[in-house]
Amino acid sequence: MIKRLFDITAATTALVVLSPVYALTAYKVKNNLGSPVLFRQTRPGLHGKPFEMIKFRSMKDAVDADGNSLPDSERLTPFGQALRNSSLDELPELWNVIKGDMSLVGPRPLLMEYLPLYNEAQKRRHLVRPGITGYAQVNGRNAIGWSEKFELDTWYIDNQSLWLDIKILLKTVKKVVIKDGISADGQATMSKFTGSPALANSHE
Repeated sequence: MIKRLFDITAATTALVVLSPVYALTAYKVKNNLGSPVLFRQTRPGLHGKPFEMIKFRSMKDAVDADGNSLPDSERLTPFGQALRNSSLDELPELWNVIKGDMSLVGPRPLLMEYLPLYNEAQKRRHLVRPGITGYAQVNGRNAIGWSEKFELDTWYIDNQSLWLDIKILLKTVKKVVIKDGISADGQATMSKFTGSPALANSHE
């Protein structure tokens, strides 16, 4: 209850204080990438329950001859990269926090298609609300591998506290300022999760 109260208070305050930044970012997205300004995607939340996550759009619409979306590296414009580097694309998620879909701090909400790929330890990341930022984000973000990222997520679940959340939020500000860990090596963002080796072996 204390964490939820903190989330609502902090997210509402941030949304009000940052409303001019929100409006300016929306204007810039519309001018550079067109409509829609917001990117909406279904992600798994608490206990894996689906919810609609909203972010500012950071990629252009571009498809190949068969109508399939081009790789992220080809759809991500310099403007979109700058938006991600500054983490301004995450601002609309404050509304997800106020609604109760997300928390300010927690494991990042990944793709619905990953749910069947998790082993038992990795599934524990859904024991809490997903976060705008998290322990993995301040300890490598997209620059670390999936295995380490999941270990950091589960460590957070076992050690979560309001004080830890505050420390993670402060570290997040520092990470955003120095633009650390934005992308994985050789990737525009992060490579797709295809399952852990242990899970793959168990299906043989």
